[in-house]
Amino acid sequence: MKTQSIGISKLKTTRLAYGCMRIVGTWDPKSIGPDQRAMASKAVHAAVDAGYTLFDHADIYCAGGCESVFGEILRASKGLRKKMVIATKCGIRFAGDPRAESPHRYDFSAEHILASCDQSLKRLGIDTIDLYQLHRPDVLMDPHEIAAAFAKLKKQGKVREFGVSNFLPAKLAALQHACPVPLVVNQVEIHLGRLACFTDGTLDQCLEYHITPLAWSPLGGGFLGTGGTVEGKGAWQDGMRKLLKLMDEMARRHDVSRTVLALAWLLKHPSGIVPIVGSANPARIKDAVKADTLELSREDWYKLYVAARMEGLP
Repeated sequence: MKTQSIGISKLKTTRLAYGCMRIVGTWDPKSIGPDQRAMASKAVHAAVDAGYTLFDHADIYCAGGCESVFGEILRASKGLRKKMVIATKCGIRFAGDPRAESPHRYDFSAEHILASCDQSLKRLGIDTIDLYQLHRPDVLMDPHEIAAAFAKLKKQGKVREFGVSNFLPAKLAALQHACPVPLVVNQVEIHLGRLACFTDGTLDQCLEYHITPLAWSPLGGGFLGTGGTVEGKGAWQDGMRKLLKLMDEMARRHDVSRTVLALAWLLKHPSGIVPIVGSANPARIKDAVKADTLELSREDWYKLYVAARMEGLP
């Protein structure tokens, strides 16, 4: 695959990233056994063999289980770490953490950021996280407190670059204003079933400040991908079914899968969107790479965009 820079950093990665949320096939760390470890190993090695270099994690994925198993894979395969840019996220705390009465919340306190980083490093078995992100906006976030935590992690050599996830432009700007290090990514949900980032200023901000958008769930949780369907009745469901029909027709014309078409549609945007492929199926991991070489015309891009809008352009 072709490579691109991540924001204004020195990090370079492939135009598709591999998401590790599903590598163990469960959200219960107690359910991870030999079969789950074998599945994870096959998926990660399939991604490496297919050319992916950016591997996306979060501390909450299987309550740390995904990071731990990934760390086991790294230890079992000498030299694998050097082929990767490893990203992970912090800031989401589920109910019961750390006390039974603790609510589900977001926590960008310096104490939590620093502790979470140490725990992720330990689970992954690495010395430095290449890209560390705040997962979901904390309403109580203090930009200066976060900036101090980032500066400390940078000075300690525990993190190379920083970013955010699910941030709207105003909140990202407030954090960047206080932060001594550049925020190089904003990981947001972008796909043909969710067009908000094209109109709410998110991608405009990415273009203005050279921030790389990482697209989570680029296939809308699967329904936009090959064989995906939309269930139920309603105007939105009817519109999406019409979109899927158009996508199938266009995919046949380009001789690619619907998955490849959906990913190539994201890659067309000049902000340098990096879709995060989350399948644990080696064949699908490999197929997705074809999006890197599919260059959609402006006409085809807009046909899909207008169909996804379910109304004509102004």
